Amino acid sequence: MQFDLANLPEGFRDDPFPYYAELLARAPVLRQPDGSVLICRHADLDRIYRDTTRFSSDKTRVFAPVFGRDSLLYAHHTTSLVFNDPPLHTRVRRIMTSALTPRAIARMEPGLVVAVDALLDAMAGRAEVDLIEDFAAAIPIQIIGNLLDVPVEERGPLRDWSLAILGALEPALSEAELARGNCAVEEFLEYLRDLVARRRAAPGDPETDVLTRLIQGTPEGEQLSEAELLHNCIFILNAGHETTTNLIGNTLALLHDHQGARAHLLEQPEMMAGAIEESLRFLSPNQFGNRETVEAVDIGGIEIAPGTNLHLCIGAANRDPEVFAEPDRFDITRKPNRHLAFAGGPHVCVGLSLARLEGRIAVERLLARYPGYALAPGRVPGGRIRFRGYAALPARI
Repeated sequence: MQFDLANLPEGFRDDPFPYYAELLARAPVLRQPDGSVLICRHADLDRIYRDTTRFSSDKTRVFAPVFGRDSLLYAHHTTSLVFNDPPLHTRVRRIMTSALTPRAIARMEPGLVVAVDALLDAMAGRAEVDLIEDFAAAIPIQIIGNLLDVPVEERGPLRDWSLAILGALEPALSEAELARGNCAVEEFLEYLRDLVARRRAAPGDPETDVLTRLIQGTPEGEQLSEAELLHNCIFILNAGHETTTNLIGNTLALLHDHQGARAHLLEQPEMMAGAIEESLRFLSPNQFGNRETVEAVDIGGIEIAPGTNLHLCIGAANRDPEVFAEPDRFDITRKPNRHLAFAGGPHVCVGLSLARLEGRIAVERLLARYPGYALAPGRVPGGRIRFRGYAALPARI
């Protein structure tokens, strides 16, 4: 079977799932023309995520020819948590997880409800709204902005910076996209240097202010360098924004398109957690991850050399019929639901509990306030390969 991530077939961006089904059936481990390997099977992804000895998250070698070693995109993506192995990954993750304990996340819920309700109030009486711009995209910016205690009046550029930086992770890039990404990193770093200087001068409460906690380090004396601190602040804002926006928007679109599921939720709101999990599986906000082989490995009977870049297709793994009965059916009652939307192993998403909370509260409150919302013509897909969501979801509420 021929399938090239760098030269995708027509129609893939709009609907990749038929291609995923064919790959799962005919070529779940497929070598790419550039020597990398595409992996689609749930069992293979699960194994790779858990095995940090033979599969590395470090991207210094892979990103060098993509971004150029002297670029700001290279500096950012090779310094942030997600594309690193221990000891950097361990050190940064320990600081982040200490600020995202179950108790800390529970404390965020009242403020999240207030923020969501304010957005719903602002939409009242309007003939048409955009459920992305007016709602889904605004929620994570506020929540992550609160986590880092970014002043509200300074949050305006965050979304555009995030979209430009994450857009540079697509399988194929234009010169314009690279330029936008580098410019966004430069502007983001300039802003953060000033914010960090202000926070060093007037520290916040490390129990609630993640930036103060990152600056101070751990009680054992572990600290981040200035570059590690700045780039991982960008990572927190980016990772918490794009994927959570997609989760909320995708779920609202799915509930519009599956009226039976919406009726079920309106009758039994306690099923919302299951609906969020099924949305994460069915339209995974993050469709691809990557690893690099540290040593020679055999995956699905194919010998793969050390130093090979692996494309882990989360979107396909979450539709694997070996794991999910009727994988192309949206079923909010699905149990078990062992999806890989948050990856797995030591690199499992550090903010997964916060993302689930944001998704649940956002959809729960909107359904309660506007149970008959209807999407209007003119949906705009996000147009990404790695991240799946909508750029616009016009709706009448």
